[in-house]
Amino acid sequence: MIARLLMFFAWQAAGLAVGAWLATQGPLDAGLWHTAFCLTAAMAVSAWLAFFWDLHRARRLLVWLRNGSVAAEAPVLRGVWGEVVDRSRRRARESERALRQSQARLDDILSALQASPNGVVLLDAGGHIEWCNQMATEHFGIEAQRDLMQSIGNLVRDPAFVAYWSGGDFSSGITMPGSRSTGARPVRLAVNLHRYGEGRTLILSRDVTAVEQAEAMRRDFVANVSHEIRTPLTVLTGFVETLQTLPLETAERAHYLGLMAQQASRMQGVVSDLLTLSRLEGSPPPGRTESMPLALLLSQCEQEGQALSTVLGRRHTLVFPAADGLGGASLLGAPQELRSALSNLVGNAIRYTPAGGTISVAWTVLDGSDSARGTLGEGEISVRDTGPGVASEHIPRLTERFYRVDRSRSRETGGTGLGLAIVKHVMQRHGGRLRIVSQVGAGSTFSLVFPAMRVRVEAAAAAQNR
Repeated sequence: MIARLLMFFAWQAAGLAVGAWLATQGPLDAGLWHTAFCLTAAMAVSAWLAFFWDLHRARRLLVWLRNGSVAAEAPVLRGVWGEVVDRSRRRARESERALRQSQARLDDILSALQASPNGVVLLDAGGHIEWCNQMATEHFGIEAQRDLMQSIGNLVRDPAFVAYWSGGDFSSGITMPGSRSTGARPVRLAVNLHRYGEGRTLILSRDVTAVEQAEAMRRDFVANVSHEIRTPLTVLTGFVETLQTLPLETAERAHYLGLMAQQASRMQGVVSDLLTLSRLEGSPPPGRTESMPLALLLSQCEQEGQALSTVLGRRHTLVFPAADGLGGASLLGAPQELRSALSNLVGNAIRYTPAGGTISVAWTVLDGSDSARGTLGEGEISVRDTGPGVASEHIPRLTERFYRVDRSRSRETGGTGLGLAIVKHVMQRHGGRLRIVSQVGAGSTFSLVFPAMRVRVEAAAAAQNR
């Protein structure tokens, strides 16, 4: 303020000097009034010039502030207005720094929301989309750019969501199909709406397809286990009551006891297979320190198959490869698991093949063999039967627990419905795969395909091949 007053007085002094000079330029007899007029006029003009100069400086400052220029473009001024410019420039720099920090924090938040596995949609007070992440576009079938500021009620037309949105009660969520849901591949979303800010709404969506499928599988598993155990228990209970209440002949008693033993064996088979599955799922994959000679594995399964065929009274023809045609091959892995997998395939073939049918087991070495180094390519054990075959729509589900194409026939053959599930887990643990080829009326072929790292040639056979 002092500098501004000094500037004003300087202008006045300059005006006074100019007025005095003008007074000396007039006639000598002009008098005192002429001198006073010149001084007053010059000082007035200087005051107006000082005012307009100050006004010009203020206008430069005002233009800068109105244009919102950055601090580096501020006008260079001195005095009071210079101080105002400096203070304004500092404030502008602080505001820009705070704005950059706020923008950086906002970008971090949006990046985190964008990386979220859940869908996020931000709505304004009118229900229009202000922002959404990529997962939300997949869940609801919207596009971030095209549908910006569009009403969510016009874009998501699922009846459950429409009722949820229009009801206004967001205390609990809903479950609805996703935009990409199909009959073959259903997609289920858990959607929750939350109010925030001044009437705004946050939509959170989460893919719960796997959760619902797991829950459905759990319910089916419990129901199937209960059914598989309850049926023989009911039979056993009935026979026990009969034996306790009725006087029976020795032959009848022996007959009932045989049926009871059969049902007890069925329950024992279910429990044993369940324990096997639990052990397979809860233990680490087998290493390659153990091995199972292929000839021994096939010999054991052949003996079991012959015994099962005799028990069932089917008189099947079982064809297994000769030991000398196996090339001394061995499979690296858990012998008990390998035997369980092949025994289940052979047992299923015997159970579902009519009397007089043929079950053929073959060993095939696929591409990639190198006998000089004692290694083979992929190895395949195939079990082919002449049974009724399986329709193509049932093949993808054959490895599900307790899944049966024909339940009544499965009970007649004594299967537990867990055999192929065990086979699938054994092959997964050994890095292999189960291949199924079947045609209704033409039989089925179930193949165990082992990776090359699980197939080896015994040292003696390898030396002979050299």
